[in-house]
Amino acid sequence: MSIALAEDRAMVPARVIPPARSLRFHRFLRAFADNPIQTWPAAIYHEPIHRSRILGRETTFVMAPDLIRRVLVEEADAFEKGAVSRRALRPVLGDAILTADGARWRWQRRAAAPILRADRILNFVPAMRDAAERTRTRWLAAPACAEIDVAREMMRTTFDVILATMLPGHEGIDPAPIEQAITDYIESTGWVVALGMLRAPHWLPYPGCLKARRARDTLKQFVASLIAEARRRQKGNDLMSLLMGATDPETLRAMDDGDVRDNLLTFITAGHETTACALTWTFYLLSLYPEVEQRIVDEVEAVTGGSILQADHVDRLEYTKRVVLEAMRLYPPAPLVVRVASRDVRLGATSIPRGGMLWIPIYAVHRHHALWDEPDRFDPERFRPEAVAARDRYAYLPFGAGPRICIGMSFAQTEACVILSTLLKSVRLRARDGHVPRPRMRVTLRPATGMPMRVLRRT
Repeated sequence: MSIALAEDRAMVPARVIPPARSLRFHRFLRAFADNPIQTWPAAIYHEPIHRSRILGRETTFVMAPDLIRRVLVEEADAFEKGAVSRRALRPVLGDAILTADGARWRWQRRAAAPILRADRILNFVPAMRDAAERTRTRWLAAPACAEIDVAREMMRTTFDVILATMLPGHEGIDPAPIEQAITDYIESTGWVVALGMLRAPHWLPYPGCLKARRARDTLKQFVASLIAEARRRQKGNDLMSLLMGATDPETLRAMDDGDVRDNLLTFITAGHETTACALTWTFYLLSLYPEVEQRIVDEVEAVTGGSILQADHVDRLEYTKRVVLEAMRLYPPAPLVVRVASRDVRLGATSIPRGGMLWIPIYAVHRHHALWDEPDRFDPERFRPEAVAARDRYAYLPFGAGPRICIGMSFAQTEACVILSTLLKSVRLRARDGHVPRPRMRVTLRPATGMPMRVLRRT
């Protein structure tokens, strides 16, 4: 069904705030560091390709699906992650799958890919369901109509999944310090990227830099201690054990402790953060559209027969998946892909010189007026099989595309459906009256001031 916005519903915000072209440079710098999306030119929501200067750097925005396909697939070898992206993430993630380029990226990708096969992911469904049930128990124990920050709650829930699937035996770990360290580091990345665009020296201090360094050290020490402990015990079928035993089938190269640490940190930070963001925005949209929420509840009931959700139920939650996919269209957890040309390239009529910066603004592509009918409308029917087949594959990129498509995509989609369907069987979440969350880009797309919502028991 196509869902029209009623007058008494909050409009899904079309974009964050009007572009900041008229700001003076210092104000633009602060706006960019706070939330880069608010500085993007309005043209990228309408044009196929657009060139602009961002903090003094010539930047090409690419929105046309055929050009995106060339960048991410057909000529992927001509585009690298680039120094700015590495500057933001390498201090904590090292040269792992997300940050590495070239041969180093390829062997790690080949080694890690079998770990996240579909059959192995389904083995983790009980752990995902149990984490959601612990969250549900905690919510139902609170006073009636209690208000919670769903963004923080989803971070806690997905971290619980990480502990159960990657680090079994460590369920008693207090997640708060680790979650805070992840938040402290991610909060600093806006300034890191801004200074990288300006080609400022790495040693230049910036707001939050000391907190970010402490967060980096906390995360690295935490994971290093887990690896040292795991080396002393018998290996299991958890993701950390599988990663420690991973070998590149072509070169037979295995991961040393540093490789395991960096890739495990990537799975912990990027994995739980992106799924938590996707769920947070999904719950917000469902609070605006209770009829969509009810369809999910009805589907879960029909698929499970009122019993506990099992692994073989997940593929049959077709409508639930559509809702999650549409939420990730409007609020993509990873809203920007950055590449740098390693050689001269021509995209249509636009020439990209060697070293030229190229941005694929996923947030804008997903709300592009030439690609989507009423792009700011929430409509899960966009993901009916026939609608997906009629649409260009590269108009929808919540997990990227091509060789570097997110290795954890299937894990994240399964986790989101399991958590959502488990919680909705017992509770309804309703947004605080008058609260319209502002999307804020910090590597991922978080609500700027959290997501306050009331918990209502479902009867």
